[in-house]
Amino acid sequence: MALVKTGLEKFIESPQLNLDGKRIGLLCNPASVDRSFRHARELLDERLPGQLTALFSPQHGFFAEKQDNMVESDDIIDPFLKIPVFSLYGKTRIPTKEMFDRIDILLVDLQDVGTRVYTFIYTISYCLEEASKSGKKIIILDRPNPIGGIVVEGNCLNPHFSSFVGRYPIPMRHGLTIGEVSQFFNVQYKIGCELEVIGMEGWKRDMYFTNTGLPWIPPSPNLPTPFSAFVYPGQVIWEGTNVSEGRGTSQPFELFGAPFIDFKKILKTIGGNTLPGVYLRPVSFEPTSNKWSGKACHGFQIHITNINEYSPYFTSLKLLQAVIINNSNDFQWKQPPYEYEYENLPVDLIIGDQEIRKNIEDFIRIDEIADLWKDDLDNFAEISRRFHLYS
Repeated sequence: MALVKTGLEKFIESPQLNLDGKRIGLLCNPASVDRSFRHARELLDERLPGQLTALFSPQHGFFAEKQDNMVESDDIIDPFLKIPVFSLYGKTRIPTKEMFDRIDILLVDLQDVGTRVYTFIYTISYCLEEASKSGKKIIILDRPNPIGGIVVEGNCLNPHFSSFVGRYPIPMRHGLTIGEVSQFFNVQYKIGCELEVIGMEGWKRDMYFTNTGLPWIPPSPNLPTPFSAFVYPGQVIWEGTNVSEGRGTSQPFELFGAPFIDFKKILKTIGGNTLPGVYLRPVSFEPTSNKWSGKACHGFQIHITNINEYSPYFTSLKLLQAVIINNSNDFQWKQPPYEYEYENLPVDLIIGDQEIRKNIEDFIRIDEIADLWKDDLDNFAEISRRFHLYS
């Protein structure tokens, strides 16, 4: 197993940080640790004593304690350093000038999951914008893309469906590290922030998180394992439906189901257990919270049998269409609001395009739908390569 050194670890080891006298902010959460599980704020306070003046937290809270979407976090005082923690998923999702007046440089150490709808990258994009306005510098402490840096998958977001789960026209699985995607946003969308990325050592684009030798700390409550992160680019679409995505169970996103689903009918519709790289194991489960709480749901657990053959987005779209075909009377699209958007259907925000949802409803084959987004995907892949920091 390879030993990858994160941007945090590289930064702490750096003999010349050139940050003397600078007031430092840190955007972080519980996954911001080194391989010995020491948190970034502890390490930075030791390395640069007294210079950390503010902390910032993304969605799910500073302690990643908030379970669901649109569950806000308050500003708090960090019990360890006794400095303010500003929530960027609370009264505001955009850092204010007053917050940035407390700092000269913002360090960012967040574990992203490589998926368009994961909000951490948009929190960073808003930080880039405020830093550009206020003349502050941002340093990204890079971390692995847990689902690899080679494959890109899915349609690019239609800008008409821009939201906090998709600000920019990137595909569902974008194949970039958090440092790379931050540079992509900063340059491609002309944000113009003074931005530096402290790269990793030892990470290669064909690595998945299980190859890195790093500990997995859930970046949010419902991604407890690297495998839940791997199915997430597809399984997140159930959030836009009345089918449980497994929230309220011990295996969110790996499980999905609803009381009205018939295992046999779904498998028959998709041609049996033949989807590449996965085995669909029929299961029943009772969520303890969220959709269908306390009710028996029937569905599947997705077992990844070949991680290189598995396409999470394609797989889940096939399963979504099969559920619609077999449950027209019971299946429903979730209604707004979703991530502070009150007009568009949540699934259109998640998928990033209303037409794809309509094509699925019209029973157009998923293979044919995927052909329609191929040119945009190829174009993104070509442009995004300019921002690759790793071989």
